[in-house]
Amino acid sequence: FNHEEKDFEEFCSLNENFRKESTSALTYAGFMIPVIVSLSYLNYAVSACVGGIFTIKGIMDLGSLSAYLVYVRQSAMPLNQFTQQINFLLSALSGAERIFDMMDEEPEIDEGNITLCNVRRNEDNSLSECEEKTGIFAWKVPENNTYKYVELKGDVRFDNVVFGYTPEKTILNKISLYAKPGQKIAFVGSTGAGKTTIVNLINRFYEISSGTIYYDGIDIRRIKKDDLRHSLSMVIQDTHLFTGTIADNIRYGNLSATDEEVRQAAIIANADSFINRLPDGYDTMLYSDGSNLSQGQRQLLAIARAAVSKPPVLILDEATSALDNTTELLIQNALDELCKGRTTIVVAHRLSTIRNSDEIMVISEGQIKEKGTHEELIRENGAYKILYDLQFRDSETHEEQKLAEQLKIVN
Repeated sequence: FNHEEKDFEEFCSLNENFRKESTSALTYAGFMIPVIVSLSYLNYAVSACVGGIFTIKGIMDLGSLSAYLVYVRQSAMPLNQFTQQINFLLSALSGAERIFDMMDEEPEIDEGNITLCNVRRNEDNSLSECEEKTGIFAWKVPENNTYKYVELKGDVRFDNVVFGYTPEKTILNKISLYAKPGQKIAFVGSTGAGKTTIVNLINRFYEISSGTIYYDGIDIRRIKKDDLRHSLSMVIQDTHLFTGTIADNIRYGNLSATDEEVRQAAIIANADSFINRLPDGYDTMLYSDGSNLSQGQRQLLAIARAAVSKPPVLILDEATSALDNTTELLIQNALDELCKGRTTIVVAHRLSTIRNSDEIMVISEGQIKEKGTHEELIRENGAYKILYDLQFRDSETHEEQKLAEQLKIVN
C-alpha cells in the first residue's frame, strides 16, 4: 500500500528507543560489579587498618583481628555473587510482568457439572458407564446422589436466545430454532448477519445474554465446556495444521484411530488421491501450519479430520470456501455421506452446497427472516429467492463469458 517510508520511520523510532534502553541496562550492569567489588575491598582494607591500630594499642589480639578479617571477606562474597546475577533478575522481572498480566485475566466461566462418558446398552435398553470404547456416548447427569445417563444424540435447540458481543449492540435477537438428530440445517445471509455467531454459541465460545440453548434436552450451561466441545466436530474457514505427518494431522480428530480409519477418512474427504501423489504419502511432514500444501488441500485435511472423529454433531462453517468448483462437486457427495445420521449445521454462502438441507434459515439483522426447504423458499419468492437468483445469474454470466472466449478462439 505504498506505506514503506512511514513504517520504516516507526521502525527506526522503536529501534532507537530499544537501543537506548539496552545501552542503559548494560551500562548499569557493567558498573555494578566493579563498584561492589571495589567497595568490598575498601571495606576489607579499612577493617585491616583499624584492626591493626587496635592490636598495636592492645585493644584486641591478633587472633581476633584475623578471624574478623575472614568474616569481612566472607560477608562480601554473597554480595558480589548477587551483583553478578542482578542483570538476570531484571530480565526475569520484565518477563514476570507478562506472566502476572496473564494471571490477572478473568477465568473462563464453567459452572457445568455434566460430563461425557462411554456407555454400553444393556438388555433392558438402559445405559451403564463402562471403560471400553463401545462407540456409544452419554451425558452423565447428577441426580439425587446418583447419576442419570442421557444418550448423546445431537439434538440442538435454541429458545429465545439473545446475544451481543457488547451490551450496547445486540447481534442475535430472540432466536428460536431446532436441529433434530440426523437433520441437516443451514444458515444463509449477508456478511455480519450472525450466522457464525450461532455456531460459536453452540460451542459456548461466548455466553448468551438471555434465553437457553439445549443439547439433548440439557441446558448447555450445565455441561462442562471440555465435554461439550468433545461432542462436536467443526470444519471452519481457517484451517490449522500442526507440525507432523499428514496421518497425524488427520488422526488429531480421533487419537485412537487406526491407519485404515485415517485412510478411509481421507477417502471420504477426497484427500486420498493428492496424498498418495506426495513423495512420502501419509508420512509426508507438514510444517508452518501446512504451508507446503495449498489452501484447498489443507481444507480437505480438515474435512478428513472431522470424518475420522465420527461426531454426533458436525458443524461446517464455509467448509468448501477454499475449493474450486470441480473439487467442491467431488467432495459434496462425500460430505453428504459424512452427514448421514449426524446433526449437521452448515454456514454457507454458496447456495449450491445446501440445496439438500432439511431446513434452510435466512438470517438477517439478528433474526430468522425465512426458513424452509430449498423448494419452499424458492416458492416464497423472498430473500432466499433473491440470493439464489443473484448467484444463478452470476453463474450464467460466467458461463456466457467462457463460451464467448471459446468462440473467439475458434474464429
